[in-house]
Amino acid sequence: MSRVGNKSIILPAKVTIKNDDGNITVEGPKGNLSHKLPAGITMKTEGSTLTFSRSGEDRFQKALHGTSQRLVGNMIKGVSEGYVKDLEIHGTGFRASVKGSALDLSLGYSHPLLHPIPSDIKVTVTDNTKIKVEGIDKQRVGQFAADVRNYYRPEPYKAKGVRYAGEQIRRKEGKKVK
Repeated sequence: MSRVGNKSIILPAKVTIKNDDGNITVEGPKGNLSHKLPAGITMKTEGSTLTFSRSGEDRFQKALHGTSQRLVGNMIKGVSEGYVKDLEIHGTGFRASVKGSALDLSLGYSHPLLHPIPSDIKVTVTDNTKIKVEGIDKQRVGQFAADVRNYYRPEPYKAKGVRYAGEQIRRKEGKKVK
């Protein structure tokens, strides 16, 4: 029994949802998203409450029951509030800026790194070291932030690199001179 899949979702006031034979479309003040429910998973709307059910008790159906509920819940939150990931750049001379439709990163390499910004994601840079990634799709916002972080992950000796805001870096002690 999926505990997550059995939870109901309450729609916010300005969000509408359409179900066309498993094709879910969610529209809200920030935009619209769509998702196809897997076979055997059904969604029922009662007023402003959504419930999900599965057709069978096999392992595959149980796995997709909770996943489908969470994906639709994330879509509803995305079109009503949106998602934000904050990144910080630490290191001498490390900086970022937005140039057109690309994020320009100077991370100590011999060349600047230009990371293209998708059209559905908004990126702002403050103080040359703080990057804010905003969008309505949780997966795309998180993947963009992870891609930027992977250019120069925080290293354990001086903690230089790109990290998520508030991320704790486990520091190592350097070599000792005898």
